[in-house]
Amino acid sequence: MLPIGPLMVEHRLIERMIGVIRKKVERWEQEQKIDPDFIDEAVEFIRLYADQCHHGKEEDILFRDLSKKSLPKDLKKTMDELVEEHRQGRKTTLELVEAKSRYVRGDLEALPSILDRLRFLIDFYPRHIEKEDQHFFRPIMDYFTAEEKEALLQEGWEFDKNLIHQIFKAKVGRAEKE
Repeated sequence: MLPIGPLMVEHRLIERMIGVIRKKVERWEQEQKIDPDFIDEAVEFIRLYADQCHHGKEEDILFRDLSKKSLPKDLKKTMDELVEEHRQGRKTTLELVEAKSRYVRGDLEALPSILDRLRFLIDFYPRHIEKEDQHFFRPIMDYFTAEEKEALLQEGWEFDKNLIHQIFKAKVGRAEKE
């Protein structure tokens, strides 16, 4: 298996969650209200799965090793764009959390901001995933040897194996501080 295989499988789960978010947004636009608990679930998914787990493997493993290669300008540019898109996703998610907090405190003017941030994510993730799957992942595999590909794959499995411990260690640490 190529090291991009697990990343592409993760893309399918992210797409499914975006589909759920899309349906919720369509309903909320008609009802002019949101479910704050679902927003929390969506944010947790985006932060933990899409960003920390998935983007973590891309940036901390794949892109790290890829940046050591002599890439053509177009692939280097695409990699830089993908990293910037990851930042943009994090920023949008933070804005969503802030708007939801205002909404929960009774600021109904936050509703358009919540829906706008969610619509951004609904549009963002499919385009981002398509760029990675169709225009970036396959071409970059040519820059790795078979041994390097296997090492990347193994490091990805190790990353996943340790992630759950890091997540819950951080959660307990935050709880202890409260």
